[in-house]
Amino acid sequence: MPELPEVQALVDFLSTRLDGLAVTGVDLGSISVLKTFNPPPQALIGAPVTDVTRHGKFVDIDCGGTHLIFHLARAGWLRWSDALPQTVIRPGKSPIALRVRLDDGSGFDLTEAGTRKRLAAYIVNSVADVPGIQTLGPDPLSDDFTLERFAAILAGQRVQLKGLLRNQGTIGGIGNAYSDEILHVAKLSPFAIAGSLDDATVTRLYAALRDTLSAAVAAASGKPAAELKDAKRAGMRVHGRTGESCPECGDIVREVSFADSSLQYCATCQTGGKPLADRRTSKFLK
Repeated sequence: MPELPEVQALVDFLSTRLDGLAVTGVDLGSISVLKTFNPPPQALIGAPVTDVTRHGKFVDIDCGGTHLIFHLARAGWLRWSDALPQTVIRPGKSPIALRVRLDDGSGFDLTEAGTRKRLAAYIVNSVADVPGIQTLGPDPLSDDFTLERFAAILAGQRVQLKGLLRNQGTIGGIGNAYSDEILHVAKLSPFAIAGSLDDATVTRLYAALRDTLSAAVAAASGKPAAELKDAKRAGMRVHGRTGESCPECGDIVREVSFADSSLQYCATCQTGGKPLADRRTSKFLK
């Protein structure tokens, strides 16, 4: 799933490519991808692209006051083409969910692999009309996301750190991969209780969060959309590296599996050398 660093890189990429261009067509390849009906897709045609921004994991393309906003979800991606094919998209016959054409012949496709279709696009006059954006927590890389603000978020929270970091209503933009990375850098168990951390540990976690995300944004910056997925995988310390050596201590990276996801961690670095059994039975919360 694309998270804050990759989405920011996509925004930067699109900002450069879309500058000075206007939309000439919006083709739907999936009936379910568009979550709004007013304004219709035709409202974008002829509109100049005036800005591209990010809200959490949402990409916001402002077309003269009408916004095309999309969330790539778990299996979605953006595929850019300097010269889009003129073939008509047949709904349900390809992974293309939505195609945007531009007046210089370029454009992009939003694609989604697999059968669980979660990619979502919205065409709205106001960003506030997108439900997921309405409920977003603060951006962890914004100037006003201070240590004091982070400490206030954690205070009194009887939830596990892994879940808190991934909760988009608490902090916007962090997902499964970077929550693993942040906790590894901070040397904290994913099952530690957020409200139980002392001041020194909160400070360490805050620094790990900001440093990890900032480094990932810098690493992704300037890369074309086609290279971002591989660059993300290559930069991971523990996420997706079950059975490999921890880059910090050399221990084996371990995994806890859930119904539809998994987390990776280093027992030596994060749980005092004690492997986590699973989310329900593990007692190693320190």
